[in-house]
Amino acid sequence: MLYGRDAELRLLSDITSRGFAGTGGALLLRGEAGIGKTALLKAAREAAVAKEGRALSALGVQSEASVPFAGLHQLLNPVLHDHLDHLMPRQRNALLAAFGVIDDAAPEMFSVGLASLELISGLADESPVILVIDDAQWIDGPSSEVLAFIARRLDAERAVMLLAVREGHDTVLDDAGLPELHLPRLDDDSAKALLEAHAPQLDRSLRDRLLVEAAGNPLALSELPAALSSQGGVAQTLMPWLPTTRRLERSFLSRASTLPDETQTVLLITAADDEGDLAEILEAAQLLDGTALPVASLEPAVEAGLLEVSGHKVRFRHPLIRSAIYHAAAPSRRLAGHAALAAVLARHQERRAWHRAAAAPGPDDDVALDLEVAAAKALLRGAPRAAAEALQQAALLSDPNTHRGRLLLRSAEINFELGSVTVARRQLAEAKFAKLERAERLRHTLWMEALNEESWFSPEQVRAFADVADQLASAESNGAALALRALWPLAIGCWYGNPAPETRGTVVRTARRLQTGDGELMTLCIAACADPVEEAAWVIGETARLAPGSVNDAAEQHALGASLTAIWAYDLSWPYLCAAVEGLRQQGRLGLLGEALASQAWAAILLGKHRLARTAADEARRLSRDTGRPRWAFVADLAMATLACERGEFDAANELIRTTEAELLTLGAQSILAYAQFARGRYAIVHHKYNDAFEQLARVLDPSDITYHPFVGYWAIADLIEAAVHTGRADEARRYFSQLNALAEKTTAPFLTAMAAYAHPLVAPEDEAESLYQRALDPRLSNWPFHRARLLLAYGRWLRRQRRLVEARRPLHAAMESFDALGIKAFGEDARSELRAAGEAIGQPTPDTLDKLTPQELQIAKMAASGMTNREIGTRLFISHRTVGQHLSRVFPKLGITSRGQLHLSDLGGD
Repeated sequence: MLYGRDAELRLLSDITSRGFAGTGGALLLRGEAGIGKTALLKAAREAAVAKEGRALSALGVQSEASVPFAGLHQLLNPVLHDHLDHLMPRQRNALLAAFGVIDDAAPEMFSVGLASLELISGLADESPVILVIDDAQWIDGPSSEVLAFIARRLDAERAVMLLAVREGHDTVLDDAGLPELHLPRLDDDSAKALLEAHAPQLDRSLRDRLLVEAAGNPLALSELPAALSSQGGVAQTLMPWLPTTRRLERSFLSRASTLPDETQTVLLITAADDEGDLAEILEAAQLLDGTALPVASLEPAVEAGLLEVSGHKVRFRHPLIRSAIYHAAAPSRRLAGHAALAAVLARHQERRAWHRAAAAPGPDDDVALDLEVAAAKALLRGAPRAAAEALQQAALLSDPNTHRGRLLLRSAEINFELGSVTVARRQLAEAKFAKLERAERLRHTLWMEALNEESWFSPEQVRAFADVADQLASAESNGAALALRALWPLAIGCWYGNPAPETRGTVVRTARRLQTGDGELMTLCIAACADPVEEAAWVIGETARLAPGSVNDAAEQHALGASLTAIWAYDLSWPYLCAAVEGLRQQGRLGLLGEALASQAWAAILLGKHRLARTAADEARRLSRDTGRPRWAFVADLAMATLACERGEFDAANELIRTTEAELLTLGAQSILAYAQFARGRYAIVHHKYNDAFEQLARVLDPSDITYHPFVGYWAIADLIEAAVHTGRADEARRYFSQLNALAEKTTAPFLTAMAAYAHPLVAPEDEAESLYQRALDPRLSNWPFHRARLLLAYGRWLRRQRRLVEARRPLHAAMESFDALGIKAFGEDARSELRAAGEAIGQPTPDTLDKLTPQELQIAKMAASGMTNREIGTRLFISHRTVGQHLSRVFPKLGITSRGQLHLSDLGGD
C-alpha cells in the first residue's frame, strides 16, 4: 500500500489507461530522494502488467552515464532479439550501430530515435506498452535525447512513458516539454499511518521524534525504524542537523557495517558497476580481495534489505543505498574497485576505459589515450556528445606537455559542430596553456577567432584571421578545407550583422585564396553570405555553370541553397533546398533538416509556392523545437504567420507575430526581428493598412532601427513601395524604387528583377503606367506567379480607376484565378472586390477542401497518394506508422473518402 498517494496513483492510472486505448503520452515524476518515485513507478508497472501490458524498464546509474546508448540498450534489450527483424533495414542498422553490435556508418541520433519508436510502436501492435525509466538523471546523454524524442511522439500509440528524476539534477529531459508531476512530502496523517505500518512497536515519544525527523519522506519513515534497534542507533540516526537524505545514508551504512567483509566487498563492486551482472561483480570482487567469492556472499546483503537479486542481475533496493556504499568507501578502496572492474572488462573497450579513468589517482597518459579510443567509438556509434565528453575527460587525465591541448582542441571542434559554442570557447581557452604542435596551434587560433563574434565586425581581427587561415592552409594537407569551415560562421555573421565593407571584402578574398578549384562550393557560400550585394552576380553566374548533380552531399546542398537565398536567388536555390531536405531526411539529421525546411519555407513564399511553404514551415517549427534550435523555430513561426496573413487568417497571424516577437526580444535575437517586420508588413498590406505597412517595413531598411536588416528588407521592398504610393509618399516610393532597380541590375537576381517589374508601374506617371504594366506581364514573370498575380491585380485596379471597366475585368479575373490556385485567400478577395467594383457579379469562392487539412495531414495525404506505405511515410516524417494511420483516419472524412485508394495527387494541390 502507498500511503498518501491516492491522487498520484489516479493520475498514473489515467495516463496508462489512455495510453492503452491508443492516445499515449509521457509523464516525468520529479522529487527528492526517497519521496516515492520508485514506488509509484513500480505500482504503475505492476498495474499495466496486470492488464496484460508489456513493461520495459531502465535504471540510470551514475557510473554508466558516460557510455553512449547504454540506457536505451537496457530498455530495449529484452525485445531486440525477437523484434529487430520487424524494422526496416536502415532502422535496424541504426540501432545495431548505436549499440556497437555492427560497425556501420555513424547513425544520426534521430535515426536511432525513430528506429526505437518504430520498435515500440510494433510492440504496441501486439499489446500495450509501458516504458519505465527510474533515476533518469543518470541515463546517458544520447539515450536521454532518444527518450525525449520518443516521449514527444507517443500521442497516437498504445504506449506510455513514465520517467523519474531526482530533484536538483539537470537532464536533457528538462527541455523536452514533457508534463511533470512534482511529488510532495506526505501529509501528517499519511506519515503516521506509514510509520505505524512499518514500526507499530515504537513508543510514542520515539515515534513523534521520528515523524519530525523524517519530515514526510516515505523512505525515511519506512527505513529509519530499522536503525533504531538500540539507543546507539537512535543517537546515530536521529541528528537534527542532518538532512533526511544523509540520515538515510547513515541508516543504510549502519546495516552494511555489520555484514561480513566479503559481502561488503561485493557491495562496493556492485555500487561501482554499471551493469549489475552477477558474474562480472563476483569476478571483480575476487580480484579486489584476492579470493574467490561464492554467490552466497550476497545473501547477507539481501537479508539486510540492501540488495535484490533476480536471475543473473544484481541491483540495490534503492539508489541511495548505492551512493551511500560508494561514497563511504575509502578513496583507495574505490579506486581499486574500479581497477578490478576495468580488468574484468577487457573485452568491453568503452566501459573499460571509463573504469580505468575512475581508477586513475592522477594524470595518466595511457588512460587518457584509452578514453580517446572510446571517443572514436562513440563517434562511430553516432554519439558525438559522448565523444566530446570522453575527450574532455581524457584531457583532464593528460599531462599539459603531452596530449591535453590536442584532446581539448578536438573536443572543442566537436562541440562547435554540435552547436555548443560556449563549451567550445571554454575548452579552447584551456587548451591555450597546453602543448600544441604548430598545425594544432594554428587550428586553435583559427577557432578562437571564428568563435569570437566581436571579431566578425573588426577589419583588423578579420585580417588576422585571414593570415592564420593562410598559414594553416600551407601547414596541413586539409588545412585549406578546415580554414574554409572556420570562415563559414564569419560569413554568416556578415549576413546577419552589419560589418564595414572592408570586413566583407576581406572575408571573400580569404575564401578565394583558400579555394582549391574554380567556384569551389564553400567559397561560393561564403561569398554569398559575406557580401551579397557585391558578390551576388558572380555567385549566380558560377552556380548556373555547376553541372547537374555535381553537389551530392545533403549538408553541402543545404549550405548552397541557403546561401543562394541570401542573395535573393530563390529560383536557383530551390532545387538545392529540395534535394537537401530529401537527403537530410534519409540521413536522419533532424537539426539541419529543420534549418533546411525553414529556408525552403521562406523560399517557397517568395516563389509563390504557398501550399508547400505551409507544410515546410509547419514541419520546420516542430523539428527545430525537437532539436533544441528555438531560433530556427521562430523563423518558421514567422513564415507561418506570413502565410496565415495571405490566407486571411488574421487573428492567428497577429497572435503568432506578437508572441514570436516577444520571444525574440527576450532571447536577444535581434537579427530575426526583420522576419517579424516582414510578416507585420504583409499583414498590414493585406488589411489595406498602408500607413502601418510603410512604417513597419521602412524600419527594416533604417540602419538606426533595432530591426535593421537590409537583405531581408528587400524581400518586401515592393510592398514598401506600394504602401508609399497609397499614402501619398511619392518621393519615398521613387527613392525606394531606384534602390530596388539598381540592386536588381547589379546582382542579376531574378527575384529583384520581378519585384522591380511589379513596382515600376506603381511609381510611373499615369501616361506611362499602362505600357509598363503590359511590358511587365511578358514571360519574364512566368516563374514568379505571386508577383505576376499581384501585378495583374494592380493593372486591373488601375484600369478600373481609369473607368475602363470592361478592360479591367480580364486581368482581375486572371489575378483572382491565380490567387485561388495559390491558396492566397486575402489577395483573392481583393481581386473579387475589384471585379465587383468593375460591375461584374462575382460570388464567393468555392471552399477549398484542402483547407480542412492541417499542414501535416496534407503532407501525409500527398505521400499516401503517391503510393507510400504508412511505415515509409513515418520514416520520412520521423513519426511511427501508427501515428501516420491516425492522421489518415482524420484525413479521409475531411476529404469525403473512405480509403487511401481514393487519394489522388491531382486532387491534393501542388506548387
